[in-house]
Parts: sequence; C-alpha cells; structure tokens
Amino acid sequence: MTQTNHRDAQLTDGQRHPWHRYVAMGDSFTEGIGDPDDAAPGGHRGWADRLAEELSRGSEDFAYANLAIRGRLLGQILDEQLAPALDLSPDLVSISAGGNDLLRPGSDPDALAVKLDSGVGRIAETGATVLLFNGPDVGSTPVLSAIRGKVAIYNENLRTVAARHDAIIADMWSLRQLSDSRMWASDRLHFSPLGHHTIAIMALEALNVPHSLSPMEPTALPSRSWRTARAEDLVWAREYFVPWVIRRIRHKSSGDGISAKRPTAEPVFGVGVPLGSGGALGTDEGGE
Repeated sequence: MTQTNHRDAQLTDGQRHPWHRYVAMGDSFTEGIGDPDDAAPGGHRGWADRLAEELSRGSEDFAYANLAIRGRLLGQILDEQLAPALDLSPDLVSISAGGNDLLRPGSDPDALAVKLDSGVGRIAETGATVLLFNGPDVGSTPVLSAIRGKVAIYNENLRTVAARHDAIIADMWSLRQLSDSRMWASDRLHFSPLGHHTIAIMALEALNVPHSLSPMEPTALPSRSWRTARAEDLVWAREYFVPWVIRRIRHKSSGDGISAKRPTAEPVFGVGVPLGSGGALGTDEGGE
C-alpha cells in the first residue's frame, strides 16, 4: 500500500485529513528549540506546534501532545516517551530521533536504525500513522558538517524502516532551503523560527494536508568583512560550543530537569476556536 493510499483511504467527504489526535516525540528539534515564543507552552513554538495548529484548523475534536525533550538520545526517547505516547491513543505520531546520537564519536547509524525500527513498529501496530523525520543535509553547516556521512547512512536506513511500517517520510535532506544560514538559530545547532516554519510546510505537504502556511523570504544578510565573521565565530564558540563540550565531558544534558511541554493531548487553541489567517508570521519570522 502506498503512503498516499494509506492516507486517502481514511478520508470521508469534507475532511481535510483523517487525524484527530497527534503526539510528537523527539528531542530539541521537536520541542521547538531555536524558536522562542513566550505564548507557547514551554516557551518554544517550533515546527510541531505549527503542524498541530494547521491540523486543528476546522477540526473541533483535534488534540495535540508534545513529549519531546531537548538533549535526548534515541534510546531515551523510546524508553521515556514511547509508552506515554501510546497511552494517549494517537492516530498520528511524529518521531525525530538519533541526531544527538550521531553527534557522538563512535555512533553507529546502522545500529541506531535497528533500534528506531522497533519503536516505529510498536507505533504502527496500533494503526496510527507514523511521520518519520530524516536528517537534513548538514554539509554546508560549520558545526555539523563532520557527521554528514553518518546522517546520509542513517537516512537510507530510515527509508527502509518507513517502507517496512508504511510510515511517511518528512524528507529534511531534500529540503535545500535549510542550507541557508538564516534557517539556523544563533547556536548553529538548532533551527531558527524561519527554519521551523519552513519545516512545518514540508511536513504538512508530506502528509498531503492543505494548509494556510506560505513560504517566507528571509531578510537579506548584510555584507560582512572577514574580521567581523571571525569575531562572530569567537563569540559563538564562547557562548555555545564550549558549554556544549563541557556538558558532554560531564555527561550532562541540556534537558536535565526539563519536562515535556505538552504531556497530555489537548486542543491547540481550545475546542472550536478558529485560528487566525497566519499573516502575522511575516512580522516575527521574516527577519530571522
């Protein structure tokens, strides 16, 4: 059965999509780090919140939970989030995991995919649709380019996992816009609001869901001298890279003591409350 048939077979007349309860699993990417928003639970919005907002449009009984916690490894995500996710009886589950593992020396993308396969299988057995994220092409990013080969191997394995369990791939590797530095937050590890917005559009299109989000044109970057660029690199190293290395040495995680921002499945903006047109996005994201 193809992915398109899997979705279309569940639709009835007048439906935009077949899902009523969405649970997001993962790490900082799914939690929304890099996309600060004081009005959002946990203080971060992110692509998953944007996806849920669009899925809830016109669906009064739609509910959304986000169990993702920054810094989590694949094994931790499966051990800590899988059972609670299934307890919520979702019919749509997104899972993005393995990125933090691949950053660690000696990590094996083949072994990680085997572990992920078991988790995806458990979700698929419930009848829920699985939205599986692969990794972006990090070749142009200064921090992550060293693991590009491992990401590519992991991604190929994920295609096998998706085919085995009739999962849908949200193809970040093919999203060439992510090579633009403006898609990334100042820490160069997470996506900016613009990046999260762009990824949300891609995920909605992977699910074949009509939506109101429009691609956004980032503000042009000012020209920089070599000296300015090097000074910015030094600031980045002091504020982000060195603390990250110290956490690795101490076996600490940025997610220590952090709880899931949406542990229960609830309406995104309240039952029956219509969403706005989304036009205000250009004011808070276009400059990223």
